[in-house]
Amino acid sequence: MNAAAALSRRAPVLTEDPALSVDAFRRIAAIVRREAGIHLPENKLSLVFSRLVRRVAETGAGSFERYGDLVSSPGGSEELRRMVEALTTNYTFFFREPHHFGHLETEVLPALAERARAGGRVRIWSAGCSTGQETYSAAISLLRAVPDAPALDIRILATDIDRNVLRAASTGRYDEAALADVPAADRERFFQPSPGGLLEARGELRRLVRFRELNLLAPWPMRGLFDVVFFRNVAIYFDQGVREAIWLRMADQIHPDGWLYAGHSERVTGSAAERLAHVATTTYRRLA
Repeated sequence: MNAAAALSRRAPVLTEDPALSVDAFRRIAAIVRREAGIHLPENKLSLVFSRLVRRVAETGAGSFERYGDLVSSPGGSEELRRMVEALTTNYTFFFREPHHFGHLETEVLPALAERARAGGRVRIWSAGCSTGQETYSAAISLLRAVPDAPALDIRILATDIDRNVLRAASTGRYDEAALADVPAADRERFFQPSPGGLLEARGELRRLVRFRELNLLAPWPMRGLFDVVFFRNVAIYFDQGVREAIWLRMADQIHPDGWLYAGHSERVTGSAAERLAHVATTTYRRLA
């Protein structure tokens, strides 16, 4: 019997919401930072309460204190993953920060296409891909600029720590509202009707993309370097030390002269700033 099942036999499901004390919050925040690098200041207490109160009930923990015991226990690893997923923010939309996609199409992809047509390898990484809108936006930009991309060695890796959003992203299905920022011509070309009134990414788009689970604090299994990295609106959830360590790992994972796109409120700092030159709005280039 795992820890969650054992605990649920000892404690009833909640009949009313428990309180989240400051001490219990601090314990949970420390666990989340250790596991995923996410920084939760005390002004996020109500957010943590709202996102975890259901997990406290469903595990039968009965209180946030006992829930902290559960996710800290040897048998609580699965619930620990669920807790991290519940506390991960997944706000995204198609062609968010459009200047990055314009830059990708006009300034970056033409040279990469020449390399690929000469037999070279081109890789793009969407780090913290959430439900896939950023990833498919990059794939649309790729097919606009390089129509023969499916026949070349060009691929997009999309990673996230949250298994739920990866499952959603891998289906490539979105409602009309989610696709509102996709030009009509691109919706017609790259999406097709799907059951439930949804639109689904067509095969030529989906074949360019691979979705994989990745905790940015854990070892990275990728062996090759990337030509382009989208790491946007993720670093803001880390504290400065974690953020700068990941920027540095990103720099090491990018080809010389390769590109990194950051979020609108993010800036590369620390040792990574010596390797990534700021060349345009939240756009960086790896120094040779």
